[in-house]
Amino acid sequence: MSYNQNRFDFITRPVLRSRKFSVTSGHYLSSLAGIRILEQGGNAIDAAAATSFCLNIIRPDNNGIAGEVPTLVYSAEEKKVFAISGVGWSPKTFDINWCKENNVDIIPGDGYLPATVPAPVGTWSLALARFGTMGFSEILQPAIELAENGFPIHEQLHQTLKNYYQSGKTFPTTDEIFCPNGIVPDVGDNVVNLDAANTLKKLCLAEKQGRKRSRIAGLEAANDAFYRGEIAETIIDFIQTNPVEDISGKSFKGMLDFEDFSEWNATIEEPESINFRGLDVFKCPTWTQGPTFLQHLAILDTFDLEKIGHNSDEYLHILIESGKLAFADREAYYGDPNFDHVPLDVLLSKSYNLDRKNLIKNTASMKMLPGAVTDKFPDYATYFDVVEDNRKALGLDTGELPDFDQTGIHTGGDTVHLDTVDSFGNMVSSTPSGGWLAKYSPVIKGLGFPLGTRGQMFYLNPNRPNALFPRKRPRATLTPTIATKNGLPYLAFGTPGGDSQEQTTIQFFLNYHVFGMNLQESIDAPNCVIEHFPSSFYPREGIPGAVTIDGRFPKNIIESLKNRGHKVKVGKPYSVGEVSAISVEAEKDGLISSAASAHGGLAYAISR
Repeated sequence: MSYNQNRFDFITRPVLRSRKFSVTSGHYLSSLAGIRILEQGGNAIDAAAATSFCLNIIRPDNNGIAGEVPTLVYSAEEKKVFAISGVGWSPKTFDINWCKENNVDIIPGDGYLPATVPAPVGTWSLALARFGTMGFSEILQPAIELAENGFPIHEQLHQTLKNYYQSGKTFPTTDEIFCPNGIVPDVGDNVVNLDAANTLKKLCLAEKQGRKRSRIAGLEAANDAFYRGEIAETIIDFIQTNPVEDISGKSFKGMLDFEDFSEWNATIEEPESINFRGLDVFKCPTWTQGPTFLQHLAILDTFDLEKIGHNSDEYLHILIESGKLAFADREAYYGDPNFDHVPLDVLLSKSYNLDRKNLIKNTASMKMLPGAVTDKFPDYATYFDVVEDNRKALGLDTGELPDFDQTGIHTGGDTVHLDTVDSFGNMVSSTPSGGWLAKYSPVIKGLGFPLGTRGQMFYLNPNRPNALFPRKRPRATLTPTIATKNGLPYLAFGTPGGDSQEQTTIQFFLNYHVFGMNLQESIDAPNCVIEHFPSSFYPREGIPGAVTIDGRFPKNIIESLKNRGHKVKVGKPYSVGEVSAISVEAEKDGLISSAASAHGGLAYAISR
């Protein structure tokens, strides 16, 4: 299919093109902060850190200082892609036996039980030390200004606070900052978070003392101030003296202690990758769902996608069914590789995925069909249906699946994304999330942010991967992507959207790399996502055969999918996905192109 046949009469925004540097992020003010750092002489890693901390401040409904931030970095100096583990671990005293003794059948999505060690400060201090040129005193300045001087509240934060306040489950420490005097601020009102500003200033002050020795020593001192000093002590004292009721109706104190904080460190790891049609595509390891994207690509690579036709009914059916197979293997095998053996050598191999292709029929599958790769799950597909297993854990009737018209996929929110590219050839793709504001857990008094709830993604079945274990990383949905071409940085992209992240990004990637659309066309094109597999979020339900499809698809395509047996829910136009991306074309003298989804109205690309 030619490029012209893929063009749309209307795209939501122009593609930005430049030759110096570019930043995309989930808010225009954070993108501006990244550009500010680049204009001051910083590199892409410095800009990414500044952008991320600004997102923590101005998108607190979708991410926070105590959340997670899985990150990929292409280092121009080393000519290599690295993964940085921006996911904290579980408390050393929190395990499956504790859950049994306390009648916890499933880890809740709120309260303190799912809290893991906050990852952003440690992740960015490591990234700056290894790949950056600046310190916290420089990169935190834009975030400090936004927290101290305030920023105009946006529609999404206003709605989050409105829902929070109307829920009746409020926290005085949260209200003090975000709903003063019991009043939800209107869109455009100024939001000031002096406590968060002071927290960031403490990092800068600690860094100043250490920086007398070196830049690296300064970053280490700031990191220690958070994880081994007053900030950690404040968090621990607050969560252990202020029990919080979660969705179960029970109240629990926080499980994290000082050793959990002081002994945790972010790590630089080898990413996972495959080659797809001339590009090396990189994802974070299986402490995220990232390799699902790679396996999905490997299955799709066995088809002649151009001949099948972009967004035809056959194309969408194959996309959906191959996605079910990749996510079934996620459920069967993925977990923290420090604890769980994940046979990616097999799961990403050509021979294995040729066999997987043969499972795709002309009608929609209603089963979870992971492959029997290891001795641990020799008969997985026949004896362990994941959806049914999770409904049993909830004490629900496995014969009564939820009404899809009343549910629907997790298509946005609770996460942001950013990409940066500099004039030196460095590239960063990062997906900040967690530490969400409002009903999940209270703001820590004096610090200006709540804890995260990523531990809800652990299972309590000890015989399967991604099961809860002390000091283990939950398998996060957060999944940035970098692709290189001939060893050079070529494409960085990502999206919010929970379990749907891999699905919307793979359609963007195919639109761009296979079907020849430009970045904005690739983002704007209508797409679909499935909810066939168990959700990574409480209460972990899945709906076999469920598909949410963009409302711009023609009726005949929608009817064709229904006739194949897919349970189709038609969403609003542009409602599925929120991708942002940057590309660098070495063959065009390093031309930088960037684009961001208009969905949500906040994500923006900015170039110089």
